[in-house]
Amino acid sequence: MNVEEEIERLKEEIKRLGQLQSDGSYKVTFGVLFNDDKCANIFEALVGTLRAAKKRKIVAYDGELLLQGVHDNVEITLKSSQPTVSTAPVA
Repeated sequence: MNVEEEIERLKEEIKRLGQLQSDGSYKVTFGVLFNDDKCANIFEALVGTLRAAKKRKIVAYDGELLLQGVHDNVEITLKSSQPTVSTAPVA
């Protein structure tokens, strides 16, 4: 799985485990993600995937490096993806 595929899987898992916010974003704590069995089986390097997603401005969280235990309560926000409006004519 390449980085882009891992980020897509991360988005799915944040939606599965997180709480939908009024602005369309989802929030989950690092501890919930890190300790989830499904996530443990999917992501070889969860922290690396989170950092790649943060660099692409897909997720937001405080700090640079998240560590299990120390940062379990850090909220990770999956930013709202605004649907794109198609300008293609309807057939």
